[in-house]
Amino acid sequence: MAEPEVGVTPYWELTFDADGDVNAGQRERLLKEAPERGVKDLIVFAHGWNSDRSGATRLYSRFFEPFPGLAPDARLGFVGVVWPSMRFSDEPIPDFERTVTAATVGPALDKGTRGGLLEVFPGRATLVDQLARMLDQQPDEEAALEEFGRLVRLLVELHPEAPGTAFAADTVAAAGPQCDPEMFLGDTAEMCREFARALAEERAGADGELAVGVGAGSGVGADGLQASFGIPPVWDGAHELLRQATYFAMKRRAGAVGERGLGPLVGRLSQVAPGLRVHLVGHSFGGRLVSFALRGLPRGVRNVKSVTLLQAAFSHYAFAARLPHDARGKGVLHGQQDRVDGPLVCCFSRFDSALGTIYPMASRMAGDSNSAVDLRLPRLLGSKWGALGFDGVQAVAGTKAFKLADALRAKLPVSGCVNIDASAVVKRGGAPSGAHSDICHRELAQVVLAAGRIR
Repeated sequence: MAEPEVGVTPYWELTFDADGDVNAGQRERLLKEAPERGVKDLIVFAHGWNSDRSGATRLYSRFFEPFPGLAPDARLGFVGVVWPSMRFSDEPIPDFERTVTAATVGPALDKGTRGGLLEVFPGRATLVDQLARMLDQQPDEEAALEEFGRLVRLLVELHPEAPGTAFAADTVAAAGPQCDPEMFLGDTAEMCREFARALAEERAGADGELAVGVGAGSGVGADGLQASFGIPPVWDGAHELLRQATYFAMKRRAGAVGERGLGPLVGRLSQVAPGLRVHLVGHSFGGRLVSFALRGLPRGVRNVKSVTLLQAAFSHYAFAARLPHDARGKGVLHGQQDRVDGPLVCCFSRFDSALGTIYPMASRMAGDSNSAVDLRLPRLLGSKWGALGFDGVQAVAGTKAFKLADALRAKLPVSGCVNIDASAVVKRGGAPSGAHSDICHRELAQVVLAAGRIR
């Protein structure tokens, strides 16, 4: 395997498979070379929605670029985590070459997305072809949507006869996790219509600057949208259902890679290089990956000195000891922030449409079979089903909050959860994801350094 083209040094790559097994040669190289190179602070970054290694390494090269200049005296090392995830090609990434133009975005699957599905779901080419054909032809029968839902379930290995086994929840009740993704088990046609309406509202709200959803006081709801734009195409919603199916599959995978793969490896680092300080950084599902790595740390390991989450795509209650809407429930990672010998910093932005509108709706439909809600209230939904990358850590006592400019001027807390509103820089991007991938900023590099007390 050729060396990745990343502009910082020393740089190591760690490639994990879907079960969390790491490339042994890459692991041994890191364990041997990091102490030999005299690295004191190791920054480990896990990507989110990247369909291949080249996309991940381009992200790492751009994000890591400011670090040597910001901390010229620090003995830094850099790690890029590569794990089998994907993004739909109609999700724009600021400053990255677009693989699909706005004119071609629609229900049909483009070549890049089809290729990504084949890569992350190997052996399912026939299913991918069938799904692509239906999205292209858009048959006008209710039964066709139900068949589409059946194929989606097969693609992501969701088995209705064995509920609760396929997808990991971010919050759990006292009786156990509620893992059944109802959006894939219920009425597919109705789910597709709900997604289509939400997408139409999102596009209607994006006038001039990016808008996240349509607020309750805006006067624009489903009826108004239908009057202005016609009934939203239901196959747009079917396309979104497929996106959400891959979302839940990658969500499950990110947790497994973090807990079974990255966490134990960080534990090995503490043995071979006791003085090495590790700083975990994760974007989108990479945020879930590095957070679950805390749960995979061996007992007594304290070498993780900071965690920085960038537009993290999992529940804002994941670290809560008790859920505000369910006294019996708690976050699946409750207390794990205490495994960090430093702060857990969560950067979020109100311009992240993926996490501000689609995420709460999808999460609600994944866990609540009574899906009849008013989609004109996305922010109300968000209070229960919200994501860390949209409004930060919630329901964790002692969490400190900063605006980005204030965080860069102040000394960040040395422990506990810290929320940083990064909307001042994380603000560019188009539908359907908004600013979700707008993370390559010097200011965010400064946040990572400040969280880790790296000078």
